[in-house]
Amino acid sequence: MIIAVIGDSACSKEEYALAEAVGKRLAQEGIIVICGGLGGVMEAVCRGAKFENGLTIGILPGESSEIANPWVDVPIVTGVGYARNIAVVRSAQAVIAIGGKYGTLTEIAYALKGNIPVIGLNTWTLSRDGCDLDNIVRVSNAVQAVERAIAMAKRV
Repeated sequence: MIIAVIGDSACSKEEYALAEAVGKRLAQEGIIVICGGLGGVMEAVCRGAKFENGLTIGILPGESSEIANPWVDVPIVTGVGYARNIAVVRSAQAVIAIGGKYGTLTEIAYALKGNIPVIGLNTWTLSRDGCDLDNIVRVSNAVQAVERAIAMAKRV
């Protein structure tokens, strides 16, 4: 099973700690982690996964694997910039969003459009015509995020 973890490359200390805990937990469950391969949340989730000997994949926006964070096992060089966000989420059976800015928002949208479940930790809320949507499953900690992601991925 592959689960994507998405979030900003310039995250807060709290988001970094959450992402690292998510990475550890995913690896403990034998889940492959896929992300955008750069810093911030992406670095933290890979770092956490590697702490537990997990496998990490980074879908990189640039032209070189050298931009990958040091905890990416499999760097995939795309040269397509933010368009790589589609590959990150479509390669997973579930997505965990931690914080994030507009790049994360696009990944959430791509996942939801593809009927891939999204679990949110301190991330975006969605509304339409002034009404809140419940497309993102809200959780409050790393353990809940991983448990929900695995359960929902099994249903896809």
